[in-house]
Amino acid sequence: MSGHSKWATIKRKKALIDSKRSRAFAKYIKAIEVSARNGGADPDGNPTLYDAITKAKKNSVPSDNIERALKRAIGEGQSQAQWENIIYEGYGPGGVALLIECLSDNRNRAASEVRVAITRNGGTMADPGSVSYMFERKGVVIVKKRQGEKVIAEELLLDAALEHGLTEVSDLGESFELISAATDLVPVRQA
Repeated sequence: MSGHSKWATIKRKKALIDSKRSRAFAKYIKAIEVSARNGGADPDGNPTLYDAITKAKKNSVPSDNIERALKRAIGEGQSQAQWENIIYEGYGPGGVALLIECLSDNRNRAASEVRVAITRNGGTMADPGSVSYMFERKGVVIVKKRQGEKVIAEELLLDAALEHGLTEVSDLGESFELISAATDLVPVRQA
């Protein structure tokens, strides 16, 4: 308890908020570093990086932190842990196929934790390639029908579908769901 000290109360609240903000920033920076390492440091050619940078900016991550993360990813500046994207395959209860994508700096620890989580819930790990053929990587963009005073017509989206490589447009009531190949995600999002 802080008693009668107003500063102690403020300090405790500020420490809690700063801690949450720091964890969120670290998560966004890690996502930027990994996506830049895997697909290149150009956001226009790397939809995962574009998405990571957009989310980071949306959540007030300083531009300087984003630039440093990009430099670390391409090998400039001090480097910390080597994060890698790892995909595990397995079967859940009832034979449901599972494709688990992890981000870890330690491949062995990640495999152990995923194995424990799957087996505790009645599933089994599978060999690489035994489940992945059942899945397809797609890009998904959700567009609200009403943006301010402007209402978006489905015909406009269908025209964009033909121009930018959309494979499917679905009406979700309040919004439209646009599905494309993962490589066409950035042009679709910008259209």
